[in-house]
Amino acid sequence: MKKNKKITDIIIYQTKSGSIELKGDFTRETIWATQIQISKIFGIDRTVATKHINNLLKSREVDKKSNVQKMHIANSDKPVFLYSLDVILAVGYRTNSVRAIQFRQWATKTLRNYIVDGFVINKKQVAKNYTQFQKAVENIKHSLPASSSVDHASMIELISAFANTWLSLDAYDKSYLPQKGVTKRRVIFVAQELVDAFSDFKKELTKKDLAGDLFGQEYTKGSIEGIVGSIFQSFDKKDLYPTVEEKAAHILYFIVKNHPLVDGNKRTGAYAFIWFLKKAGILNLSNLTPPTLTALTLFVADSNSRDKDKVIGLILMLLKK
Repeated sequence: MKKNKKITDIIIYQTKSGSIELKGDFTRETIWATQIQISKIFGIDRTVATKHINNLLKSREVDKKSNVQKMHIANSDKPVFLYSLDVILAVGYRTNSVRAIQFRQWATKTLRNYIVDGFVINKKQVAKNYTQFQKAVENIKHSLPASSSVDHASMIELISAFANTWLSLDAYDKSYLPQKGVTKRRVIFVAQELVDAFSDFKKELTKKDLAGDLFGQEYTKGSIEGIVGSIFQSFDKKDLYPTVEEKAAHILYFIVKNHPLVDGNKRTGAYAFIWFLKKAGILNLSNLTPPTLTALTLFVADSNSRDKDKVIGLILMLLKK
């Protein structure tokens, strides 16, 4: 624990069902509490909590090194000892107070659910997550014009794809999605390679009667070359988009949003996105399923230009999974 860090941020209490609710500023994979706080949880005297803690450490039921922290508090010469969640739970099993009995009943029921069902449902967390999910759907709606072609089902598909954790949805809500990728790999190609790839793509679609004569045709000669140039642009010998993921995200965005082609910008943009990821060797088809790619492309197409950073961040979040 850091010196002079206040411990008043830690709040621990027990519900009527016996479950322990933990709140606070957690910088570790546990929660720390003082002897006084532990005694309040289970409704026991501090001396009783001290006795149980000493016995736990003496018998080595819990490891002292990883479960006890000494912290210095401002304006005090005496250090305060903090005990981990493992110690809190162990004290609950050694104490005979009414609260401790309620806790053990709840804990036993929870453990039984884990053993029999393989999981335990936290109804409060599920309700909170569902609320976050609904909020994310609404936020995506607000990023689209009223005439958007992205339907509710597509938004659900898109959110489900990048929300591997509920933190991802929270990131979208608060506009702090990633703006950088992770794969710094040298992947170079010239515009003609991409144009040739588009030609092959058109041939395949034409065989299925899915592309007309104008499909893939540039509005102005050199439009694709300009987009490729923007992807690889640099300043002071440093790439503007230094990672593979950033380049891929901008290929999709620029082709879909800039409309360099007479027809087929969305399909061609999605194709270029997959083509580049495959060329870079980081294509993950488990993330980029056809419905996900379709929803993502429609979202890019219908998004407001002012939300470009947010859209790029969403693509990077998807590629980060």
